[in-house]
Amino acid sequence: MISKRTIEKVFETARVEEIIGDFVQLKKSGSNYKGLSPFTEERTPSFMVSPAKQIWKDFSSGKGGTVITFLMEHEQYTYPEAIKYIANKYNIEVEETERTPQQISEDNEKESLFLVSDFAKNYFKKNLFEEEGKTIALSYLNERKFKKNIIEKFEMGYSVKIKDDFSKAAVDAGYKLNFLEKTGLTIVKDSENIDRFRGRVIFPIKSMSGRILGFGGRILGSSNNLAKYINSPESLIYQKSKVLYGIFESKQSIVKNDNCFLVEGYTDVIKMHQCGISNVVASSGTALTENQIRLINRLTKNITVVFDGDAAGSRAALRGIDLILGQGMNVKICNLPENDDPDSFVSDRSLKEVESYLVENSKDFIVYKASLLLSDTQNDPVKKAGVIRDMVESISKISDQIKRELYIKECSSIMDISEQVLYSTLAQIVKKDFNNLKKIPRKEYEPISIIKTDKDKNQVDELYELERKIIEILILYGNDSIDYKEEVFSENSDGDTDIKTKNRSVKVFEKIYMDLHTDEMEFSNEDFKNIYYQIIESFNENKEINVDKFINELSEKQQQVVANLVMDNEKYYLHDWEKNNIYPKSKKDSIAQLTVETILNFRCYLIDKKVDGFKEQANTEQINNGNLEEVVNYSKLKKLLSDKLNRVL
Repeated sequence: MISKRTIEKVFETARVEEIIGDFVQLKKSGSNYKGLSPFTEERTPSFMVSPAKQIWKDFSSGKGGTVITFLMEHEQYTYPEAIKYIANKYNIEVEETERTPQQISEDNEKESLFLVSDFAKNYFKKNLFEEEGKTIALSYLNERKFKKNIIEKFEMGYSVKIKDDFSKAAVDAGYKLNFLEKTGLTIVKDSENIDRFRGRVIFPIKSMSGRILGFGGRILGSSNNLAKYINSPESLIYQKSKVLYGIFESKQSIVKNDNCFLVEGYTDVIKMHQCGISNVVASSGTALTENQIRLINRLTKNITVVFDGDAAGSRAALRGIDLILGQGMNVKICNLPENDDPDSFVSDRSLKEVESYLVENSKDFIVYKASLLLSDTQNDPVKKAGVIRDMVESISKISDQIKRELYIKECSSIMDISEQVLYSTLAQIVKKDFNNLKKIPRKEYEPISIIKTDKDKNQVDELYELERKIIEILILYGNDSIDYKEEVFSENSDGDTDIKTKNRSVKVFEKIYMDLHTDEMEFSNEDFKNIYYQIIESFNENKEINVDKFINELSEKQQQVVANLVMDNEKYYLHDWEKNNIYPKSKKDSIAQLTVETILNFRCYLIDKKVDGFKEQANTEQINNGNLEEVVNYSKLKKLLSDKLNRVL
């Protein structure tokens, strides 16, 4: 829970052009800066940064806002992570509020483990280019065709063979032995300090934001008594089931390509990056977990599992399919040629050859499962029935009804069995979950507050209703996770714009916060404005809103506003929808639509007002070339938003 004082200091200190300049090449353009959009593929700059206003605007994608929203959009940071990133850049101490002594102690211990791990990473990197490292480790990496730039990108290192070399150096540098032991870097045994990774090439394992969580180490040479690979043990900062190797280096490419290749090992990730395919992560030899899938889900809805071209690799690919489907994601499987793993496969092939193979051999999970399992049936009807049931089991994990039906049709065609039988089997499988279906909240969601076009409708009322709806959504659903489709724009070789969509998953309050900053949007109603900032602060500090507590912190007038919003929602409990066989739309889908469309309408309204202001300046001959450019840009943006709402201009 970051204190309000820290957040204020971050906003006072941060310079939008400095933060964004770390990620985008900017050039001076009058009082502003311009650059190519980091969110689309374009040839002419449409990305603008205003130091005077401390905001940025990407006219090709419609995104925009403050330094915080840039980091949330570009780096996939949460709000607290973005605050901490900026605080670290400007050496601002992060103060946190309402922490128990136990929380303070745990946070201090975590930070100590991070500091020790960072020291270790730098120490191992230095070793790689010194005498023993050059002779043994660097020679090995060169033989394996690892290039220097890729070694540096992944910050690979080497731990020398002397049993306590690192431990002694860390203690001499002032790091406490108990923290070295808790990270697993040092094994304390019989009054001896032994380096866990001695004599190994080191692979630092990073979090989504780039902090060092732990290490992997590969032994050099052959030894019957030592494991080929070892990892850091579990600790406060490293839980293997929640970590994906390469997520930090690959996250931007995953978002941009709207697909994530999932491989098995460290070198698989590194070699694919070296080949030119950078949207790839590894499960690091562990069985795929839900937590790991959720990490990918923050970046894309599409996973392509790439495993070794052997029987073990094929079976491994099957194990994670149902987990991925259960998280609402799309999954394909790509089997490599026999005796190849991703490391060896890409080492002797060009980028074009690798890309072609991945495209041509990535099969939808249902096709892959059928081709793999049918080879074991040997025309045995009993075995074939088992395969069919296995495939329907996977289909049952899919929550989207349309996708589920399409896969039933596909399965029917592949397995030469009637759809009716498959639906019957599916019904049997999901019957055990029937009671869960009865727990769907008895709510129906109001139609969106669309901007009225009636000539006699007062414009202030339109704005009031939109602002009121935003506050209502925040109070009722602010901490809910929603999925929505985001359009990605790119310029093709003909100069035309190609539009693709990718799926995003965020908290409702994060979505609203990011979008409200896109066009410098402010509430016109002072009560709504004050309530909004207090809501965002509450989510930042407490991760939720306790209405009973929250309402007591508001003025009497604001309390009435919130009470009306909360109580107004209760009317949806007055009707027993299920008894009338009226099943409300999925809560998650409804909230996502409600949130996205409300913000789009609000943006359209305010863009109209902004353009009207420019036109008034033009009428009084006060407009300049810069304003004319803004009129054109905002007019294009208005069309873009109207298209999303299926509205005719």
